[in-house]
Amino acid sequence: RGPTATHQALSPPSFRRPERPLRTNFLSMMNRSSMRIGICMARGMQRSRSFATSQQPFHPAPSERIQATDVPCVVQMQRMLGKYKERKGGVLSLAQGIVHWNPPQQAVEEIRKALADDAIHLYGPADGIVELKEALTEKIEMENGLKNSRIMVTAGANQAYTNLVISLLDGPHKSVLFKPYYFNHYMCLQMTGGADGVLFGDICERELTPDADWLERTLEEHKDSERPVKMVTVCNPCNPTGVVTPPEKLQRIADICKRYEAWLICDNTYEHFVYPSGEEEGVPDAVHTCLEDDHIVNVFSFSKAFGMMGHRVGYIAFPDCISESLFKVQDTIPICPNTLSQRVALGALSAGREWVEKKVESLHPNQQSMLQALSPLSEWGPVWGGSGAIYYMKKLPEKYSDSDAEVVDWLAGQHGGCVI
Repeated sequence: RGPTATHQALSPPSFRRPERPLRTNFLSMMNRSSMRIGICMARGMQRSRSFATSQQPFHPAPSERIQATDVPCVVQMQRMLGKYKERKGGVLSLAQGIVHWNPPQQAVEEIRKALADDAIHLYGPADGIVELKEALTEKIEMENGLKNSRIMVTAGANQAYTNLVISLLDGPHKSVLFKPYYFNHYMCLQMTGGADGVLFGDICERELTPDADWLERTLEEHKDSERPVKMVTVCNPCNPTGVVTPPEKLQRIADICKRYEAWLICDNTYEHFVYPSGEEEGVPDAVHTCLEDDHIVNVFSFSKAFGMMGHRVGYIAFPDCISESLFKVQDTIPICPNTLSQRVALGALSAGREWVEKKVESLHPNQQSMLQALSPLSEWGPVWGGSGAIYYMKKLPEKYSDSDAEVVDWLAGQHGGCVI
């Protein structure tokens, strides 16, 4: 609509506006693979300098590491749900791990107090505010049996795991994830350059827990190679299987890692989500446990138990021998954890473990409803999970094993239920 800014700047006072806007001529040329663009001025004026350009603007490519990193399945799910936002009845998401409760009242009160404190606007200690670290040190000793571990507060358990991968794992070394694994663990290894060194461990098919025999054979096989296994990750209770690793098996895994000089990373995000076996005969109640040694690091989170997903507070309980390494990463990425969120976490802790346990108990009817809904699929094998976390797993019929994305889309579009 009239001359462009460039057009006006170059036009003499006697310039007569053309009948059509200049951009019409420009757009008419867009289909050519290259073009010469000139602004033709009034009679007697020189043509402006021409230049060539390609149809697609040039930009440097992203890193090969990030291009090779998986697209998060939660992001894919959210994009898919966008197609069905107008669906009658909507779509109920049973996909992303979100609890239905908000933080305890003590946490909300702490927000009000913190907002009146100018200190929340300043940089804090790299490893977390003193009051929260002291409370967490007491918590891991009383509830998790960890008496000699230091605390570092992070922006959720994902940042805690990223800190550890950067601190402990070199590109040439191998690491172990047990399938099915938490997708962000693998993505972290991909984007830090360790994807080609990931060994996917076997699980015991009946109970879906890590196969310690496989781990021992694998670490023995690689112990004298140029790329030994340096890190083993266990998610306990497991996302996505919903299974708790028994204490005796976790101890054996820890012993194997120590013998072969490998780090053991235990992700305890769902530590509070452990359920009784119910009426299943001969199956003992699940028990969550934490272990401590100079080669073991424990990761925790406030997101699920305290309904603090958006506040992004997690923490690492680690041996003193890796303190300096972790501080290097922490100072580079967040500098310090969010002070306001830490105050919220401090308030949440004051509500006590009993507050969390009551919330977790409220999930039992949901579990029963889900199992009942899945029962017609028993002809394709068992429903896995139920001892921990907030997930069940069901294997697709063989003919759909390569069509999982289509199945998920069909469930959302036709039946209004979203899963991963």
